[in-house]
Amino acid sequence: MQNEKIRIGIMGLGLIGRHLYHLALESSDAEIVAVADIGKPEILQYLLESDGVEEPTSELRDNYLINEKFRTRMLQLARPGEVPWDVLRVDCVVDATGRYRRRQDMEAHLRAGAGRVILTTLPTEPVDRIVIPGINESSAASADKMISAGSATTNAFALLLHSLDRALGVDYASMTTVHAYSSDQSLQDYAHEDFRRSRSAAQNIIPNNNESARWLEFVLPKFAGKLSGYALNVPVQRGSLLDLNCVMQDGAVTVEQVNEAMRAAAADRPALIGINDDPIVSSDVIGCRQSLLFDTRATIKAGKKIVKVLAWYESLGHACRLLDVVRLYNSLDGSGGAK
Repeated sequence: MQNEKIRIGIMGLGLIGRHLYHLALESSDAEIVAVADIGKPEILQYLLESDGVEEPTSELRDNYLINEKFRTRMLQLARPGEVPWDVLRVDCVVDATGRYRRRQDMEAHLRAGAGRVILTTLPTEPVDRIVIPGINESSAASADKMISAGSATTNAFALLLHSLDRALGVDYASMTTVHAYSSDQSLQDYAHEDFRRSRSAAQNIIPNNNESARWLEFVLPKFAGKLSGYALNVPVQRGSLLDLNCVMQDGAVTVEQVNEAMRAAAADRPALIGINDDPIVSSDVIGCRQSLLFDTRATIKAGKKIVKVLAWYESLGHACRLLDVVRLYNSLDGSGGAK
């Protein structure tokens, strides 16, 4: 039925997964019917209630997390193929683990009865579709079963680049994300397969690879071979910054024109792009539901054709885009689930 809620299953109730749970609690068209995580249900409930909510929103009863709008089956399971999504009648699975990014992992979700799988991050190999709201949602098809909603960085990068290119023309771009540390980093020095990531996330700026530029070429094919990207993980818990350097087609482009172009983009897509004229810092962006918050004070011209811009973003904005993608595919199906 068209008026039925979208039945969402989540694998991995980390920060993004918890954001998605809270967003579903606010919504009238979606419910979280199941959560699979290696953590104990009691701990997961505790973390949900520690996310800055003013009053308790749920209670744990007989392996169900119950709130005023829906109840969620809690499953202490570790891998995609272990979860009986068909028994739980799940329309869509959001894999928020950040670990199971291969096609065979996503296929395991489908074999277990998921109608569709959406990754909260970038895949390790091509999938049916990478969907970035505000860029290529019109390309989505009901036949898509394995989808990536990109990452918070990829969404911010794509929207910022697309907006500047559409208004002023961009030839090449290079980005560095100054990124809050993530849950897969150790707070103390600890042996990791990567040398730099073996060092404490709480004490160091850690250079890291970033895959956004590679995958963005699938979303914006005109930039194939023209993008590069890098990451610096910094000792900040939430709030990240995108530093983008663009080689413009027209050397006469001014700082004022760049800022006005982003103001126009924000007016056109207010749910996705915000404008900030104040001297903010990373903690000020916490709670931002847009994909990026453009910093007009930071725009500079470097040489004849190079423009440097900064944009802020955080994990809640990405969770909002994930729900946008879930809703997009539900509307394509027209009946509340993948066919």
